[in-house]
Amino acid sequence: MKISTKGRYGLTIMMELSSKFGEGPTSLKSIAERNQLSEHYLEQLIAPLRNAGLVKSIRGAYGGYILSKDPQEITSGDVIRILEGPISPVDFTEEDDPAKRNLWLRIRDSIADVLDSTTLADLVSYKEESQQDSYMFYI
Repeated sequence: MKISTKGRYGLTIMMELSSKFGEGPTSLKSIAERNQLSEHYLEQLIAPLRNAGLVKSIRGAYGGYILSKDPQEITSGDVIRILEGPISPVDFTEEDDPAKRNLWLRIRDSIADVLDSTTLADLVSYKEESQQDSYMFYI
């Protein structure tokens, strides 16, 4: 399974909104500039997220978008499913060998488990372990 730019950029939007949660609306223009992405493309991605009820739009000069729920209540799986569709590594049929079918189902379930157990709050607060334990030694 490969996540397209729709899913990747959609998660970027949601992470940006999560990092500003409670501070008021964030414009797509500022998200696009900060992440060097096309504002026009982000506008196409925000619509399904708004229609699904994950974000709210605020109109006006100081408008933009805000999350409709706390970042701990929105998972990366929510975002990916809205933008990418169902999570499935392959399109399998009932005619597939039962062993292969079982493998595809286990892979699908593992991917879904990771996505559904990772919230936007987790992504925004992520720190690389190597950065936390890095020491500089001079000889």
